Amino acid sequence: MEEITTHLISVNSLIWLFLVVFMIHDFEEIIFVEPWIKKNFNQIINKVPERITIILSEYSTVTSSQFAVAVFVEFVLFTVITYLAAEQGSYIFFIGFNAILLIHVFTHFAQTLYLRMYTPGVITALLIILPYSIYLFYRLIGEGIVTLREVFIYAPFGLVLIPIVLFGHKLGKKIV
Repeated sequence: MEEITTHLISVNSLIWLFLVVFMIHDFEEIIFVEPWIKKNFNQIINKVPERITIILSEYSTVTSSQFAVAVFVEFVLFTVITYLAAEQGSYIFFIGFNAILLIHVFTHFAQTLYLRMYTPGVITALLIILPYSIYLFYRLIGEGIVTLREVFIYAPFGLVLIPIVLFGHKLGKKIV
């Protein structure tokens, strides 16, 4: 007897939902990053390894507006990549970006544990990104859209985000 599975959301809608999930998460970061860094910089600079203090010092003056510019740059790219996945069936970068987003959840969680305090983005990372990412990969693999092997092959394509995020932050500092 064949099992019939019905889902409340189509895969296409689930793919488009990526943009909403990303923005909800980044709204938390945009709203809280500036006041959080101002309030906690002196406390956290003493807790992190010296090599991290250089990076942290560079971002210690970031404003919410500057951070929003970086998010905007990512959002534009994510919109194109989401369109390619949802409407054209091209999943390479979509899978890569979602793999990075899933890993990003654990960096937020690790930062919170290490610093023993709230860090901007941790709440939406755990409550929104984590369940979304697990369900997205479950559905994409379960419905034969991609294989687990392809997920692992495509995941490194998400690393293209690193220079784009860095560019977005530099652009934010330059124009805001």
